[in-house]
Amino acid sequence: MERETRNTKHKTRNNPMSIEYFIAKRIHFRQDKKNVSRPAVRIATIAIALGMAVMLISLAVVVGFKSEVRNKAIGFGGHIQISSVESVGNFEMQPIEPSDAFLKKISTLPDVKSLQSFVTKPGIIKTNEDFQGILLKGIAAGANNDFFRSHLVEGEIPAFEADTLTNGVLISSYLAAKLKLGTGDSFFSYTYTSNEQMRARKFRIQGIYNTSFVEYDKMFILADIRHLQQLNGWKNSQVSGVEIQLTDFDSLEPLSDLIYQLVMQENTDGDKRYYAQTIRDMNPQIFGWLDLIDMNVWVILLLMLAVAGFNMISGLLILILERTNMIGILKSLGATNWSVRKIFLYHSVFLIARGMFWGNLIGLAFCIIQYYTHIIPLDPESYYVAYVPVVINWLHIVLLNVGTFVLSVLMMVGPSYLITKISPAKIIRYE
Repeated sequence: MERETRNTKHKTRNNPMSIEYFIAKRIHFRQDKKNVSRPAVRIATIAIALGMAVMLISLAVVVGFKSEVRNKAIGFGGHIQISSVESVGNFEMQPIEPSDAFLKKISTLPDVKSLQSFVTKPGIIKTNEDFQGILLKGIAAGANNDFFRSHLVEGEIPAFEADTLTNGVLISSYLAAKLKLGTGDSFFSYTYTSNEQMRARKFRIQGIYNTSFVEYDKMFILADIRHLQQLNGWKNSQVSGVEIQLTDFDSLEPLSDLIYQLVMQENTDGDKRYYAQTIRDMNPQIFGWLDLIDMNVWVILLLMLAVAGFNMISGLLILILERTNMIGILKSLGATNWSVRKIFLYHSVFLIARGMFWGNLIGLAFCIIQYYTHIIPLDPESYYVAYVPVVINWLHIVLLNVGTFVLSVLMMVGPSYLITKISPAKIIRYE
């Protein structure tokens, strides 16, 4: 008998929360259907589930949307561009002639993925039925075409070879539809030469791409860089600029500072007037809009937490009022205020955990369905994407769950203070 008593005391000492935890489980999992608190608790659980689902979906959509739009802007212009000072903000760019030593310095910087020279030339496409203003972008042999290859819808990427001038071009599906052209068709492009004479050049469509980035799809046609150098009367070493692709967007700011310093050093050599600008500098409206979306996410997260917290507090207060008899009895048996409060806090944790479980299930199910089916479309002319993009980042999901759980539990600590105001003497007297 003494051994059993010692074992019981030992278990209680090692697990001091067992009594509160046991009572909380009984309250939570064995509720009578006639309990007044049952509807309030159910509403609170539903509110947490819906709030969690909305927060998770909002986070996945915003991260996916920012990533999609940002990657498209980078695909057309690179993370950082080096061009002539006179060319900033213009499509008819002045030539630069970067040295191999200068380009090597940049290519050896950390997080620099690739360098790519380009030439741009505005022009007009004219067919028998219509015409359209365009921007020819010339790229050299060996250029990284992964971005356009990932958005190729028909044909193939033209093979720009070092020893052969090709007339093949890559055109957008927007331009192809507007001008009623397809792969294999030819068209004439009209541009002004360096001496302001109109020149026509015949191109043949080898591939059609569609990025849904309509602002750029309306203009960009990919061509052999040597065509544009000839039209401008430039040497083979002269280009409009150099695009720099990075391995990580987060390194954009520190690397842009390093590249700017190298550009300033290069400008001290002769009459060079190079200028470096980031993709943010080239598209301030787009990136400013994306930054505003971050604020919207924080507003959604705070609103959902507030709504879920309000419902949880209401449910907890109703539960406490319904269990005043039990609270009085426990206090009369020697239970401390904190011990009784822990019972209801445990009960709140059960409710929060259940709501978060269903919220995660609903939110992740929606994200997975949208990721694979794209069932919710968007207007690409307004949003730059044809469907709602989602990115499931597990680190973000874990942090969201941990933050939501901790804040929800902390919100329950204050209302549980009501238990300290319940007097066991008054409760027993009324009984």
